[in-house]
Amino acid sequence: MALIIYDSAYGNTKRIAEAITETIGASARCILIDDIEKVNLNDDLLIVGCPINAWHPTPKIVEFLKSLSPSQLSGVSAASFDTRIDSIFSGNAARRIASGLKKAGAIMVAAPQAFYVKATAGPLADGEIEKAKEWARSLMKVMHNTHAVLAG
Repeated sequence: MALIIYDSAYGNTKRIAEAITETIGASARCILIDDIEKVNLNDDLLIVGCPINAWHPTPKIVEFLKSLSPSQLSGVSAASFDTRIDSIFSGNAARRIASGLKKAGAIMVAAPQAFYVKATAGPLADGEIEKAKEWARSLMKVMHNTHAVLAG
């Protein structure tokens, strides 16, 4: 049902991706971008996240987004996130990820989400794991409501 694809430099984004996966439960799979060739992208919900790398998503996430054909994610619900320092100078990789997913036909079900680290290498700021879990719960609520409307 849900596929979480992430890239991580210091393990902070991995921790967020794992918290999201754990919260969604058994219907979720979490995969490092390095293993993307082994994955089918036709899940109901696709979540993509990475740390900010010079104001942009990491090169591997950018490459993945560029590899998607214009209609490859047609009908797939999607969401994006990044990990960053809490600064106006950090950039917004999540917004760029969302743009790439939309270009591939995905329907964004949430605004791009930021999770904060205390320094470049981390650790995560206080409360960010719980924030990730709450965000995952909100995504599942949107998905449930969407399926209820379509079924109804």
